[in-house]
Amino acid sequence: MTLQEFYTRIGGNYDDTLRRIPSEALVRKFVLKYPNDPSFGQLKDALTAQDWETAFRASHTLKGVAQNLGMEHLYQVSSALCEAVRGSKPLTDPALWPPVEEAHAQVLTAIQEL
Repeated sequence: MTLQEFYTRIGGNYDDTLRRIPSEALVRKFVLKYPNDPSFGQLKDALTAQDWETAFRASHTLKGVAQNLGMEHLYQVSSALCEAVRGSKPLTDPALWPPVEEAHAQVLTAIQEL
């Protein structure tokens, strides 16, 4: 799979990403590092523990990583969750979590095919 096909598959924006990171080799390098980013696991653990401060920090980090790497769909769903727990507010809409899990899984699956 090409990097451009990867972005199409995950609902990302290849062209915008190349404007931010003007080297396909660097984009590929950073995308391949994504599975090692701890923010998704931290978010999952924080939601389970109802640790809203950590949930906000982890969701904010995940949102930022997704945005910087042009993973638009993951960015959008993690951003919605981030806003829901901003200010250490409890998550009152648990339906915001499954789309984050699904988008994250979609990204990981696509990375394996790069």
